[in-house]
Amino acid sequence: MKIIIFAGGTGTRMWPLSRKSFPKQFIKMFNGKSTLELAVERVKSFGYENIFVSTLNDYVSLTKKYLPKIPAKNIVGEPALRNLAPAVGYNLVRLRSKGYKGPVAILWADHLVENEKLFLDTIKKAEEISLKNPDKIIFVGKKPRFANNNLGWIHFGKQISKDIFEYNKWFYKPPAEECKKMFASKEWLWNTGYFFMDIDFGCHLYEKYQPEIYKQLIKIEKSIGKSNEKEVVKKIYPSIEKISFDDAIAKNVLPYEALVLKTDMEWADPGTLYALKEALTVKENENLIRGNVRTKDTEDSLIINEEKNKLLATIGIKGVAVVNTKDVTLVVPKEKVKEISDFLTSFENDAKLKKYL
Repeated sequence: MKIIIFAGGTGTRMWPLSRKSFPKQFIKMFNGKSTLELAVERVKSFGYENIFVSTLNDYVSLTKKYLPKIPAKNIVGEPALRNLAPAVGYNLVRLRSKGYKGPVAILWADHLVENEKLFLDTIKKAEEISLKNPDKIIFVGKKPRFANNNLGWIHFGKQISKDIFEYNKWFYKPPAEECKKMFASKEWLWNTGYFFMDIDFGCHLYEKYQPEIYKQLIKIEKSIGKSNEKEVVKKIYPSIEKISFDDAIAKNVLPYEALVLKTDMEWADPGTLYALKEALTVKENENLIRGNVRTKDTEDSLIINEEKNKLLATIGIKGVAVVNTKDVTLVVPKEKVKEISDFLTSFENDAKLKKYL
């Protein structure tokens, strides 16, 4: 099986720790390692030659530096940020152009996994299912702990065998009240975000559900390995519709085109500052503190100070993210951390502020 790890995001939701020049997947905050390095380590048993990393062209050199064991040709550069549907499709046609036949795993560079053995067992199980069912995409779902309406949900059907179920439908970020009903029904699973499919079937899904995107991908595929490859990719890829894999493919898949693999593995996507706090602390009201920091009567907060010669002090705060870097200080309550990305859009057209992105 070929494993593709996607690491092209700019990580604006974790600003100012994450910057366009050095996004979150490269930050070494997890026992001295980055989430990108951890993502590769988890699947190294498949062989480094079978692991591919897709990232923006701007991050290719940095990715190679972080992952010296991955063959350089397996680091795929995306010429523009077009979201995951174009990125996944681009990598599928690249592999197909090299003559690869068989299952492909779609994984992410910014996830944390609690039980790595269970994670690996799940991947191997998904590979087995895909080999036996090359005409289906495999969704990996986990029993929900609560009505989390910030995730995608998978409605599963009849049980086929141990941990394998028929697929009914998909619901991404359902409204809060609807989400509560889904949770209570016990007929839905959290979507872990991991997808497995035969490469030819994956391409078929693009042809069926995103024909315009597929046409552009075919033009790119025909150029791969030829002298004009870079020119063609640079011209076509940035013009592909900017759309998520969930919206482009996953939500359109029909019941007979998918299976659901149920897993108990714990995973976390530390995609926001507060999610990072939750991922790295044990108790609910525990603080995540890094750097030269002193606190009093402070609970449930993330406090990071990157300036060694400056003291960052807090008194009487709860549920707040405080981040101090060499050029930016951010203070935001946990309920507002999701607004950081929108807040930063105003920086793009301001010459004085753009340098802080």
